Amino acid sequence: MFEAAELGRKISREDFDAMAPGLRTELLDLQQQLREADFPVIILFAGVDGAGKNETVNLLNEWMDPRWIVTRAYGPPSDEERERPEYWRYWRDLPPKGKVGLFMSSWYHHPLINRVTGKTNPAELDEQLERIVHFEKTLADEGALILKFWMHLSQKAQKKRLKSLEKDPLTAWQVTKQDWEHWEMYDSFISTAERLIMHTSKGHAPWQIVEGADPRYRSAVVLQTLKEAIVKHLANREAVKKVNAEIKGKAKGKKAAEPSVLATQPSILSSLDMTQTLEGAEYNQALQEQRARLAHLYHVAREKGVSTALVFEGWDAAGKGGTIRRLTNALNARDYQVIPIAAPTEEERAQHYLWRFWRHIARAGRVTVFDRSWYGRVLVERVEGFCTEEAWRRAYGEIVDFEEQLTAHGIVMCKFWLHITAEEQLERFNARGEIEYKKWKLTDEDWRNREKWGPYEQAVNELVEKTSTTNAPWTLVEANSKNFARVKVMRTVADALEAALGKAGRRKKD
Repeated sequence: MFEAAELGRKISREDFDAMAPGLRTELLDLQQQLREADFPVIILFAGVDGAGKNETVNLLNEWMDPRWIVTRAYGPPSDEERERPEYWRYWRDLPPKGKVGLFMSSWYHHPLINRVTGKTNPAELDEQLERIVHFEKTLADEGALILKFWMHLSQKAQKKRLKSLEKDPLTAWQVTKQDWEHWEMYDSFISTAERLIMHTSKGHAPWQIVEGADPRYRSAVVLQTLKEAIVKHLANREAVKKVNAEIKGKAKGKKAAEPSVLATQPSILSSLDMTQTLEGAEYNQALQEQRARLAHLYHVAREKGVSTALVFEGWDAAGKGGTIRRLTNALNARDYQVIPIAAPTEEERAQHYLWRFWRHIARAGRVTVFDRSWYGRVLVERVEGFCTEEAWRRAYGEIVDFEEQLTAHGIVMCKFWLHITAEEQLERFNARGEIEYKKWKLTDEDWRNREKWGPYEQAVNELVEKTSTTNAPWTLVEANSKNFARVKVMRTVADALEAALGKAGRRKKD
């Protein structure tokens, strides 16, 4: 695999200097075009120590406008990062649409090092690489341009390069004891790198192996590859826009399709017993019991560093806000955060749709409550046509993968759909219109959504089928009775915490 990158190819100073002005101008022009584009450029640098990764990143920042470049290099995770899933810090640092992100020692670093040093076996490495493939495909499917450069040196050339750096007082600091230790394990690094590259070089995120011995040759390959990739991607994105516009235009002119046989079948929501209720003293006792239970379990979870993520979805006027308020009354305000999700901001629209949810993942022992969530992609965005059918169908897998990463990290996840009947919703809408301090809750959009009850119910039925997993199940809540719904939600959260905490979460009996 690496033989072609050990041929000793060079570019003379004269040839490089003749090429540089034109190439630099083209890259700057492309960077200006990127500022108006609907995708980010993500560039990863990995490879042999001393092969020129730092120098290449510095050159890109020098040749292009650094104001529109995000540069990130990663060391061991901080306490803040260790308390969250592994990929939290990478999602947090992703460049927005229109910018270029340069990444060193990124999501490939630890799988490579851990395999070479024997901390993981081949099967574990393959599992980690599959996670990487899925991560990169998730970004690429939303339009990101991903380029990956493996900067290569032969073992002989690496030794020569490290010694050269050590002799120069200005660069001696770059060579560490670890670099020489890695040089001793050169063969292990290369065999692992071959496996890594073969497993993760995909059409949506290809690897380019770059010979790093000659700085000018190395720079020319990276810069030229980058230029050609951006030109091609800009053209592809324009073509995709035209196709989507044509599809949307044809859909507008067509008569609405008749409901399919499956769409007219009873949904999972229609099977719920909506007559269940709790009133008076029975409700007050149940609420107090579950609140006390939840308060105890939450404190145990806080001490053990177990985080909780709660997702609330449901019909307009289903009582999400009131339920959340009763639940958080059992918690310490210092340790929970309620995240209300509305239409994305300009900053959020410039990122992958999951980015704004990743950024809210709490530290160990905290509770995050999402009042609406990432399921908007397969609910409102699907029904209202705010994204393509390809995008919302793809989102089921992306969402399951996202939630698997959270629960694999030990986060307790509960997802609630608060269900009310159409008749109950109408009564609540009318009541809101008559109560002065509730009028603000009722909007024209609420009435419009009500007219699309059927498509929304079909979407809910499908999302439950496709995203209710063992570690992140959906709980369907019969919410015609607000009292019943509040107690059921609180009991479900307490049950989930108790299951996660085991014996430590159970109170000692008197």
